[in-house]
Amino acid sequence: MAAVTRRKGAKTGAERDVEAVLDDLYTTPPADFVARRQEAAAAARAAGHADDARRIHAARRPTLAAWAANLLLRSRPRESRQFLELGQALREAYRALDAVGINELSEQRRRIVAALSRQAAQLAQEAGHRLSDQVRQDVEATLRAVLTDPDAADRWAGGRLEGALTPPSDFPGTASPTGVTHKPRPKTTPRPSARTRAKNELAESRQKRQREERLDQARTAAEETARRLRDARTEEAEAEAARKQARDRHEQARQQVSAAERQLRQAREELQRADRAQREAEERGHAAADGHARARREAREAEREVKRLSSRTR
Repeated sequence: MAAVTRRKGAKTGAERDVEAVLDDLYTTPPADFVARRQEAAAAARAAGHADDARRIHAARRPTLAAWAANLLLRSRPRESRQFLELGQALREAYRALDAVGINELSEQRRRIVAALSRQAAQLAQEAGHRLSDQVRQDVEATLRAVLTDPDAADRWAGGRLEGALTPPSDFPGTASPTGVTHKPRPKTTPRPSARTRAKNELAESRQKRQREERLDQARTAAEETARRLRDARTEEAEAEAARKQARDRHEQARQQVSAAERQLRQAREELQRADRAQREAEERGHAAADGHARARREAREAEREVKRLSSRTR
């Protein structure tokens, strides 16, 4: 089974760089894909990596559903790895189960696919793209394909889907859509001996125990995946509540800053008015002082003139 982590094998620094660029491209919203691809290819050419530039330029823009599935894989690596492991366990279990066991696991499979699809839609919305009902159905179809088809699981694990995946009608070689297990019609054979019947009964008993063990393993894997998905939804809800609280605090702080800025602006305007009033008062004071000094000089001159004229008339 393919792993969610990077591909095996030693890589040079340049190879790691181009792989990281391609991973980033396929988690880039489709509307920005072409521009980001052109920038990355141009950067690779400018660095002298012509082969890398060609690989980057050959990358095809994913559909919205494929992008959401890629985003889910990269953003939720633990849940995605468990989902891939669950698919492997389910495929092994389905090969040996009867119709009742298949229907039981199918119900768990539907719940897990629906939960992961909701996570993908939430991640897409946080990235600025609300998924339509049709796109969400394509995401769910892709996840069902990952569970039922090992080739689809390998493609999704690579993290570079270009389009939605289509699941088979059911797990191959197990049950029909009506839940009836198809078995080949037995051929007419001679009646087995008592020893042969005992061996057959022992083999059937062993196969039954093996089927029950596989069913238990598949149930455990499904329950563990469902539990981790519930934990992830709880963490997302808590994170959303924390983000909302932070946004509220930010809005309150912004309003307080705005009020403080208004008060500061008003205080500055009042200070400017007070400065103007003070300057005007000082100017009037200076003018009054000058007028008073001039009046005193004129009074002294008038007094001297009166004395002078009085002395002449005597």
